[in-house]
Amino acid sequence: MVKILHTADLHLREYGDERWEALCELIQIGKQNEVGAFAICGDLFDKDIDAENLRPRIRELFSNTDFKILIIPGNHDKDSYQSGMYFGEDVSVLGTPPFQAIELEGVQIVGMPFEPIQGGELLRRIQALKEVFTPHKRNILLCHGELLDAFFSRNDFGLEGEGRYMPFKLSYFEGLNVDYVLGGHFHSKFDIWRLGNGGYFVYPGSPVSITRAETGQRKANLFEVGAPPGAFPLDTFHFEEITVALDPLREESPVEAVRGHFERLHPKATAILTIKGYINSEQTGMTESEIVTRINEMAGGRYVEDHYPFRFRDISRILENDLFIGFTAKVRESGCSEEEMKRLQDIAIRAMMQADS
Repeated sequence: MVKILHTADLHLREYGDERWEALCELIQIGKQNEVGAFAICGDLFDKDIDAENLRPRIRELFSNTDFKILIIPGNHDKDSYQSGMYFGEDVSVLGTPPFQAIELEGVQIVGMPFEPIQGGELLRRIQALKEVFTPHKRNILLCHGELLDAFFSRNDFGLEGEGRYMPFKLSYFEGLNVDYVLGGHFHSKFDIWRLGNGGYFVYPGSPVSITRAETGQRKANLFEVGAPPGAFPLDTFHFEEITVALDPLREESPVEAVRGHFERLHPKATAILTIKGYINSEQTGMTESEIVTRINEMAGGRYVEDHYPFRFRDISRILENDLFIGFTAKVRESGCSEEEMKRLQDIAIRAMMQADS
């Protein structure tokens, strides 16, 4: 059965940047895995002018791939695909109604691009697919809009602000002979929902971090028709949140505590770094300023510069205070667990900091 590679929301703006590199990687993944089709479910381009500027490069990239490239317009690039515009010899743009279908090895793929519709009008549009999706074929729908069942925060949609963008529910697809609904518009992560008929609704998430809301290694949906969707990890640019809570009662150096996180950081990731907690400069032999300098040297610019990361404090005068030392000795004599001892020490530290302020 045919393999499908599915992505959305690249928001291309210029040639050669991180978003362009992500698209090139996806083309290579399609070739290496011998897919039959590569579906881009909206917002390939950030703006219509970007589509026009990049079209010569896109034509070259989207030719001689040995698979079909199926594109639907999203809310950002809904006017980018005027009739007759050429985007490459392997490209089919599945535009506005009537529904356009592509037949591929017994699989019917239909596009439903973004339109500024919602409510009853959108439900009728989706239910009209009953006349398109025949029972003797595998059917796939490409769409771009908001799945309300998945809605938790506006941050999930990346760039999209407060507007409503073709909002629909899983229940809208009831009664349709559809095996997969491949979506676009939801940026934050790869996610899957089951349809009432046993099929799948899939958001792949953006394949590259568009904003800081898209954290973690990015993924694409790579699957064989008839099997469940598959999250395929990408080696593309992304943000990763790194939060380090420094513990002044541990022997580990604060710099080494941060270093471990950067050693595990993906080569193409930029950290959204936060370092909080407390240090004991008497024990570490380093002041707050020296620790910041050492961490900056070690990180080598691999964290977001306009997000202030250094939120820790030196509390050596508390930790070296005879009252705190005596309290710690009493707690240790009580035979309580390490976890309980740490909790009590934290309470004592906060109380002494308040008294000292």
